[in-house]
Parts: sequence; structure tokens; C-alpha cells
Amino acid sequence: MNSKRPVNLDLTTIKLPLPAYTSILHRISGVILFVAIAFLLYALDLSLASEAGFNELKVMMQGFFAKLITWGIVSALLYHLVAGIKHLLMDIDIGDDKLTGILGAKITVVVSAVLIVLAGVVIW
Repeated sequence: MNSKRPVNLDLTTIKLPLPAYTSILHRISGVILFVAIAFLLYALDLSLASEAGFNELKVMMQGFFAKLITWGIVSALLYHLVAGIKHLLMDIDIGDDKLTGILGAKITVVVSAVLIVLAGVVIW
């Protein structure tokens, strides 16, 4: 088979539209939430084990690294929620053509960014 079709394997040269990036980020945030379940279950177990464990967790959550992890998990949750709502609306034929898809992606990014910043303010 002698195909004369061009092959572009350089992923940095491919220009995807904004809805594609928001969809990819939706998947990535889902993976982050899946991994975060381990941290959340550890924190839950520690807090329910005893009063000393609860106090230990309380002290641990005051640290910079713990706040950063918490903010990351909450950020992934907020983005996943907003993008999931956009996908649900697209499932019922709202915003599934090209122009409204781009508008929906822009709204997803802006609303998520605002919620993530607000979450950062509350956490820090």
C-alpha cells in the first residue's frame, strides 16, 4: 500500500478548537478526582479513628502543602462539575452546534475560573 497522504505526528502543530480543550480538561479533572479519592479516604479514616486522629488531621490541614492539595482537588471538582453540566446540556441538544459549542466552552472556562479563585480564597 503506497499512500501519498501526509502524516502529521507532531502534536504541537495540531490546533484544536476551544471545545476540544475543555473536553480534554474534563477528562483530566475526572482522573484527578479518581486519584484524589485515596487522599480523601485517608483523611476521613484519620478523622473518624479517634479524637487524637481528628486533631492530627486538623493540624495537618493547616500546612501549605495540605491546602495546596485541597485546593487542587476542589478545583478539579469545580471544573468537572461545570464541564459536566455543559455536557449534559449538549446531551439534550442545547449548545451542540459549532457557534454555541464555542460559546459554551468559553462560559465553562470563565465560570470555572471564577469558582476556582473563590475556592482558593476560602481555602487560603
